[in-house]
Amino acid sequence: MKPIHALVVVSLLVGIIVSCKNPEETTPDHAGLSDWTDETHGKKADANYSVVFPQDNVNSLEIRMTKDDWTAIRADMKTLKGSDFGVGGTGGGGGGVNTTTEPRYVAVSMKFNGKEWYKVGFRLKGNSSLSSIWRAGIYKLPFRLKMDEFEDQYPAILDQRFYGFKELSMSPAFKDNSLIREKVTADIFRMAGIPAAQTAFYKVYIDFGEGLKYCGVYTMLETIEDEMLKAQFGEDKGNVYKPESNFTTFNQTQFEKKNNEDLADWSDIQATITALNAPIRTSNPVQWRTNLEKVFNVDHFIKWLAVNTTMVNWDTYGAMAHNHYLYNHSSKKLTWIPWDNNEALTSNARVQLSLAGVAASWPLIRYIADDAVYYQKYKTYVKDFNDNVFTTAKMNALFDKNTNLITPFVNGTEKEQAPYSNLTNTTSFTAALPSLKQHVVARNQAVASFVP
Repeated sequence: MKPIHALVVVSLLVGIIVSCKNPEETTPDHAGLSDWTDETHGKKADANYSVVFPQDNVNSLEIRMTKDDWTAIRADMKTLKGSDFGVGGTGGGGGGVNTTTEPRYVAVSMKFNGKEWYKVGFRLKGNSSLSSIWRAGIYKLPFRLKMDEFEDQYPAILDQRFYGFKELSMSPAFKDNSLIREKVTADIFRMAGIPAAQTAFYKVYIDFGEGLKYCGVYTMLETIEDEMLKAQFGEDKGNVYKPESNFTTFNQTQFEKKNNEDLADWSDIQATITALNAPIRTSNPVQWRTNLEKVFNVDHFIKWLAVNTTMVNWDTYGAMAHNHYLYNHSSKKLTWIPWDNNEALTSNARVQLSLAGVAASWPLIRYIADDAVYYQKYKTYVKDFNDNVFTTAKMNALFDKNTNLITPFVNGTEKEQAPYSNLTNTTSFTAALPSLKQHVVARNQAVASFVP
């Protein structure tokens, strides 16, 4: 037998080492992706909030799909919602088939500041809002972007990011003639000490297979399970849920996990619901509060409830069993995070400021209203928010800034026009700002009557 040459031995060893290398440490081959840089597209780059979520200018985003992609989306939506695009009118509450199945992703090209992001996952999102816009045949649709959705099919985009962000949500301001409610409500929550997703305005152009069309001003939101937790909570290892529950009983299907999916552990949610609905609530309220606070961030929820009810944000818990997240913080316990605020700051109050009339089917609110200690804390938070954050001066400044920012792209140098806008006409946009300001005055007066 001939001796094995030393160079061959070394080559074999190198091959073995490379084959055993952790897949996460493998550097993807970005050959052919001319715009790819670690800073703009790479996973290791820090989330660049100043670029992705600017507060003083409106970014532009171009999305291009093929005609076949649009046909596939239409076929998928017909299955999910029971209607093809533009069939069925506005449909009131949305109509169509009630389903929790998410629309399918298609791979699109995305351009920003002259750079391309490749094979980005694009899917429609939403329930009644999506159904209504879809059936009305309006192209300004709510959608979600996932940068690495198609990395298995296209290994060159392994761990693709958008300046550090993996997923982004795009809100078309449905039922919001001001086009700013989604953004300013998130701002107001954070001003009041309630963590909420960062937002920014974007001019969006979409090619549905027949050329780019201007689809107006969107609000971009970071997704809760992406960078938001690290940025605002300092950690992101705990369970993240997107509930569809009123918290009377535990049903696992009503608590969708957005991370840690492989761990079959809902014990944090189960413990919260058990403590909340324990019979000692009335016989031993001190022990009931102690047990609940061990697993649920009650103080934070009461503050959220005070802020949410004062400014009026009806499309959430208390009227609907959705539009919030829960994060199980290592020390602060299960913590409430607001989401989907496009119908905030309206007169459509489903929960009275006094919390009177809230049914027992909404125990997180009803039991707080029934407990003297918690109710007093709620009243204190209402007054503090009203006096120090939700003032006419601060809100007028916030509303004016954001309205002025987007006006040139709504009815100025660029205009929102049918069928690429959810506005009835630009007059409705102009009339929305005074209405928002008057809403704050009315709520200030309501608070003065409730907690003089």
